[in-house]
Amino acid sequence: MHKMTPKPIKRGLLRLKLGQIYFSSKRWLYWVFGDIKFAHRRAEDLLYEHFTHATPLLRNLKDVDMELQYNKITNLKIAVPKVHMVTIYPGEVFSYWRLIGVPTIRKGYLKGMVLKNGTFSPGVGGGLCQLSNLIYWLSLHTPLTVIERHRHGYDVFPDSDRTQPFGSGATCFYNYGDLMIRNNTNQGFQLVLEITDTHLKGAWMSDVPPSRIYDVYEKEHIIKPEFWGGYTRHNTIFRKVFDLDNILLDDEFVVENHAIMMYEPLLSDGKI
Repeated sequence: MHKMTPKPIKRGLLRLKLGQIYFSSKRWLYWVFGDIKFAHRRAEDLLYEHFTHATPLLRNLKDVDMELQYNKITNLKIAVPKVHMVTIYPGEVFSYWRLIGVPTIRKGYLKGMVLKNGTFSPGVGGGLCQLSNLIYWLSLHTPLTVIERHRHGYDVFPDSDRTQPFGSGATCFYNYGDLMIRNNTNQGFQLVLEITDTHLKGAWMSDVPPSRIYDVYEKEHIIKPEFWGGYTRHNTIFRKVFDLDNILLDDEFVVENHAIMMYEPLLSDGKI
């Protein structure tokens, strides 16, 4: 049973800025002095596809200027080549931000949509979460191990043609809101990405054929009112692991999600 969620606290700008400096510096030290072998090499095309997925570049979002979404496409076109074809060899760790670097105007990044403290605003490099979301979803369908993943504490938009469970994405904010994936297997995995006119496409390829099939799903999804007047949304993500004969091998817990809703839920949908 989910506990009552406290009302969010608005922190001062100075405290937020000092926190950003502290955590950003801590992450730089971790990158430089941490005992981790980061993935950075690009191999020749690996032959065996483990999982592929595509997400639309444009969505109809209420009160969001479409120019921010078009700018997002520009931002993705700059960031995608930084991680496209990167191969995670056994024992290595894929770091989203270590590979992409800080998004700046000088590099050509534009102002896209940035979600922060329950609202959205224009921000340089905005929209790169679509790429981290895709990589995370792809990774859940492979034997790769996600060792760092973040999610927004706010649910800003109602579901719109959702095809994945709530909370199955990975938000990103430079540099300490990272997506990190470790290869604990004995085979290499290569990230292959493409931007078409309509979609962002991705796949994990390997030098060994897949031996497992993964089914990612949600449990215990609930929307509930809080004592302070708002609504919150909760669920857990699991994945079933099958062999190639469709025999269930495992049913693994992945993550638990909690978010404060920034819109009125549909009271008739039976989820409250």
